[in-house]
Amino acid sequence: MTNLAPLRRALLSVSDKTGLVDLAKALDARGVELLSTGGSAKTLRDAGVPVKDVAEVTGFPEMMDGRVKTLHPMVHGGLLALRDNDAHVGAMTEHGIGPIDLLVVNLYPFEETVAKGADYDTCIENIDIGGPAMIRAAAKNHAFVTTVVDVEDYDALLAELDANEGQTTLAFRQRHAQIAYARTGTYDAAVSSWMAGAIGEETPRRRVFAGTLAQPLRYGENPHQGASFYHDGSARPGVATAIQLQGKELSYNNINDTDAAFELVSEFLPRDGFACAIIKHANPCGVATGRTLKEAYQKAFDCDRTSAFGGIVALNSTLDGETAEAIAEIFTEVVIAPGAHQDAKDVFAKKKNLRLLTAPGLANTAEPGTAWKQVSGGILVQNRDNGRINLDDLKVVTKIAPTDEQMRDLLFAWTVAKHVKSNAIVYVKDGATVGVGAGQMSRLDSALIAAKKAERMAEALGLPEPLTKGSAVASDAFFPFADGLLEAAAAGASCVIQPGGSMRDDEVIKAADEAGLAMVLTGMRHFRH
Repeated sequence: MTNLAPLRRALLSVSDKTGLVDLAKALDARGVELLSTGGSAKTLRDAGVPVKDVAEVTGFPEMMDGRVKTLHPMVHGGLLALRDNDAHVGAMTEHGIGPIDLLVVNLYPFEETVAKGADYDTCIENIDIGGPAMIRAAAKNHAFVTTVVDVEDYDALLAELDANEGQTTLAFRQRHAQIAYARTGTYDAAVSSWMAGAIGEETPRRRVFAGTLAQPLRYGENPHQGASFYHDGSARPGVATAIQLQGKELSYNNINDTDAAFELVSEFLPRDGFACAIIKHANPCGVATGRTLKEAYQKAFDCDRTSAFGGIVALNSTLDGETAEAIAEIFTEVVIAPGAHQDAKDVFAKKKNLRLLTAPGLANTAEPGTAWKQVSGGILVQNRDNGRINLDDLKVVTKIAPTDEQMRDLLFAWTVAKHVKSNAIVYVKDGATVGVGAGQMSRLDSALIAAKKAERMAEALGLPEPLTKGSAVASDAFFPFADGLLEAAAAGASCVIQPGGSMRDDEVIKAADEAGLAMVLTGMRHFRH
């Protein structure tokens, strides 16, 4: 396999015309013959760049609305021929096929078309056929052919040619062949995933997951683990689509926790009031609503001040200076919000290591989607947990019914519990969490831990009693026994929300009645492992 390969003839055929003219002029100045198609050829010709239409080379005009233009031996023979194979060279000579040493192609904007909500037929017409075929052919023949599929690589190509007297090295061609195959793989993944959804295929025989590198990370969950962050191409507001305004580069754990925080705070729409979620290790250590953003933050912070140190703060409204001042009083890793006023930016500018992110709105937590995780030898795929309940869905099963005020806190607690690792117990009072128990092996332990945290915070805040007194409590899944429920009652809870569905529901309901609790069932659980 040869190292240096000369570049004498190039085929440029792109949907995204960014940088095309400058690239073509640079190649022309280096004596490279240029071939092109359709709109690309017109763009170059209009710019005064000498170019030959592929139709002149193939002897066939573009036809069928452009569906057929490059699918021809005069093109693919020029891309695939092995220059050191006598039979290949002989075939090229016999049939008048000229070698193509460089292919520059970017594909029809299929992903963008889908993202705009185009209809089925429009999406189909934006599936590129000739582009991927040429890319795969050129990349396969990287021993002799250079393939470029991304606009951001144009400068690297020209620098490579300058460094090697108009030639490319094997290492360069190999690297860009890999990039090329990743691009066609990503493209096919987007098409197949879209089509599965379009035809209602919930469990396609084959699934492909693809992404584009957003950033390499210093390490993963721990320093000995390599890591990187990829975008999946969706426009869902969150950490992947946010703009980082200041601070150090996000770490693996920062990204994971920020995602958890923003997904949680997005449950609370600004029209319903200000909301704040503080996350530590992907679990909420405080969530609250308030009349102001600062009040929401302070109530969330007062749930568990110890855990909030070094945490992630997510807000459902534009960050203001007053709230920023309050947040800046303790060490905070990341703050994410759908916008930030200049006075807030000025406050955080003094905290050089604090990362401030602004997202393009809140995530739509009712939106359907797909979630997946890797297990040994496979991938688990499920629908995103977009389940939600309202007042009409609740079933009162105790002798005492919740008051309107209690019902508001119950629904708030239920919303938060959805975002707490199972087994989840969440105590809420006056629109704020006052105790969170997460990730325990028994529901009883979660109830105990949450109550103990509330006791400690009452001491720290100088309160006469824990805020769990008179609180609403949510359990993400049913109580298998009455013990967890009774622990909540002992902590002072006055009402409970839980899915129900246990074979011991009657026993649990009886215990609630005996403890003087109001209890409602949702008929829906929110496990989060």
